[in-house]
Amino acid sequence: MSDTLFDLKGQTAIVTGTSRGLGQYFARALAKAGADLVLTSRHRDSLLPFEQEIRSLGRKAVSLELDVRDQQSIERMVEAAEAAFGHLEILVNNAGCNVRKPALDVAWDDWNLILETNLRGSFFVAQAVARRMIPRRYGRIINIGSVTSVAGYAGLGPYGASRGGIRQLTMSLADDWGKHGITVNCLAPGWFCTEQNKVLYENKEWVDYLCDRIPVKRPGEPHDLDAAVVFLAAESSRYVTGQTLLVDGGISTGATRAVVSTSKSETGQKAEPE
Repeated sequence: MSDTLFDLKGQTAIVTGTSRGLGQYFARALAKAGADLVLTSRHRDSLLPFEQEIRSLGRKAVSLELDVRDQQSIERMVEAAEAAFGHLEILVNNAGCNVRKPALDVAWDDWNLILETNLRGSFFVAQAVARRMIPRRYGRIINIGSVTSVAGYAGLGPYGASRGGIRQLTMSLADDWGKHGITVNCLAPGWFCTEQNKVLYENKEWVDYLCDRIPVKRPGEPHDLDAAVVFLAAESSRYVTGQTLLVDGGISTGATRAVVSTSKSETGQKAEPE
């Protein structure tokens, strides 16, 4: 297979939300594939050490301030990104947030924060970048979703609504912009330990319960996403658009641990899931 299918040399990638977490792993993977990077955060200074890391990989990098809840901030970031590199080929819409609460405790402002950041922000960043991609008739937009794009979990009502919305938005934008040479896909990680949810992973009982539900029997590790983001950013995915790529160890299959009783196993009856 030709290496050019996964070669991003000469291309510019914007990755939003790169001050920490999975956004940094997405950026590293794209840089190692040859892309130059635009890094964003609400606080530009927090990006400077990571910007130096990307440059140490031999890539160009610029750090820009971005608040995805502010349309003017979005426009300023995209204008500055285009001015810095002259062209924009790849967008990874990664900036997001969560407020984990039982549904009865979710406040009006909690809902607005999550939906405005994860869903509305992703749309308007994609719109601003697509306006620059359309004249060049080429683009790769990768919206970051979640296993909650396709499954519901207690305590994640607004977050799941935002990620489910990302999946639907991805399909709509793919239909809108396909004629301009732009593909739009959703990369949906499963259960990965991040700054947002690391407190959960401090509970061994919960981790054991989670691993029982994942067919590969472990949570995700950040590098598990490297190949997927490069694939969706590269020429290799030229005929893939409007899709949700789940990288979740199989938890979205709905599998649960099978319990076999002595009497059933002895009589040859099939064990059933819990």
